Amino acid sequence: MKETKQVPGSPEAGNALHAVMAAFEAFRDANDQRLGEIERKAAADVLLEEKVARIDAAVAGAQARLDRVVSEGRRPELAPSVSAFGRTTSPMKGEDTKAAFGDYMRSGFGLEVKAGLSTASNSAGHVVPEQTERAIERRLMAASPMREIATVRTVASGTFRKPVSIAGIEAGWVAETAARPETDPATLALLEFPSADLYACPAATQALLDDALVDLDDWLASEVEDAFAAQETQAFVAGDGVNKPKGFLAYDAVADGDAEWGEIGYVASGAAGAFASTSPVDRLIDLIYAPKARYRPNGRFVMNRKTVSAVRKFKDADGNYVWQPAGRPGETASLLGYPVTEIETMPDVAANSLSIAFGDFQRGYLIVDRAGVRVLRDPYSAKPYVLFYTTKRVGGGVQNFDAIKVMKFAAS
Repeated sequence: MKETKQVPGSPEAGNALHAVMAAFEAFRDANDQRLGEIERKAAADVLLEEKVARIDAAVAGAQARLDRVVSEGRRPELAPSVSAFGRTTSPMKGEDTKAAFGDYMRSGFGLEVKAGLSTASNSAGHVVPEQTERAIERRLMAASPMREIATVRTVASGTFRKPVSIAGIEAGWVAETAARPETDPATLALLEFPSADLYACPAATQALLDDALVDLDDWLASEVEDAFAAQETQAFVAGDGVNKPKGFLAYDAVADGDAEWGEIGYVASGAAGAFASTSPVDRLIDLIYAPKARYRPNGRFVMNRKTVSAVRKFKDADGNYVWQPAGRPGETASLLGYPVTEIETMPDVAANSLSIAFGDFQRGYLIVDRAGVRVLRDPYSAKPYVLFYTTKRVGGGVQNFDAIKVMKFAAS
């Protein structure tokens, strides 16, 4: 289980939460006024519609700021990881190797003499010291929303294989002296999660590298953070599995009652390319109850910002808004009582789109990190810049098809 650092008392978190609450209060008042005009006149004033849209954008911006603060506070204290050679390593060791790697980044020399503690090299480059790899992992954990909600596993092989039971063992009741008939064994399936190369090529000037005050570990981690996080998130959501992880939306989507193992069950929104015109909240409730009961306690909604903007206007039968901002620092916004994770690579609402997902993503989706990040220093290809061709191997896919369900924007 991941350790997390919470910052419930930080001034920045408190200010961000206050901004969200104030913006939502203004949104609620303006939207109630808009709904009242629609009831009286069958249409709302254009200026009022624009006002609601502006305030909604302000709510989204304030919520994004709060989410960033919460994400920073949830950066995990990573446990000792498996090295590229399958050995467990300690974050307190390898300072000589780190210094040698810094010399390599600055000048291209140094590792040949001092390597041997935890680095290795070949034509693909040098394996970075564990401190640098862990810095990259921490930044990716904070920047990638899927890494926050899914299971992340570090492995020492190129392909991770996981046997899963798709039909549990049978059991039965018998009398004390009755015969015990043999029961059918569990049905097992072998899931494979191959790792694919993810690369980035940050550039630096030699003057930057020569600056003794620059922490090159932190510089490299910050340079590849956004590039890696964007590519990973896109792949974890919709990747086709060819030279990249397979996203949970890339599997066949079948009406929930007919879905089998290997398929993602969906609940229809009730209208083609839109929410149902009447009682749209009912379909969201249907989506919540599509996974089995054991997956709901840790369930959450996943959608992009535009879809959040749409559901933010919905009310339940008692006239209460179903979307609510976070109640205190360290929490996130909720929809019908379940947390909402905004992932911008989720598709916009359109005909037959799978724009909302719900479920226990920690049990449903697995991210596999192949231990070892490689860096190849290239001072020749883009002179006067020095390029650092950085690669890591990542895989991913659905590990439990019962734990994640989606909403398809279709009539049925």
